[in-house]
Amino acid sequence: MKFLREIISFIIETKKWWLVPILTVLLIVGLLVLFADTAVAPFIYSLF
Repeated sequence: MKFLREIISFIIETKKWWLVPILTVLLIVGLLVLFADTAVAPFIYSLF
C-alpha cells in the first residue's frame, strides 16, 4: 500500500496526469490476469 501511496503522491506533486490512464489500464490488465485462474474466469471471458 505504501507503494501506491508514493505513486499517487508523485503524480499529484509533479502534475503528471498523463500517467493516470496508463496506470489504470495496467491495473485492469493485472486484475484480469490475477482472476484468470479463479472461479471468476468464466464471468470475465463472457464479457469479451
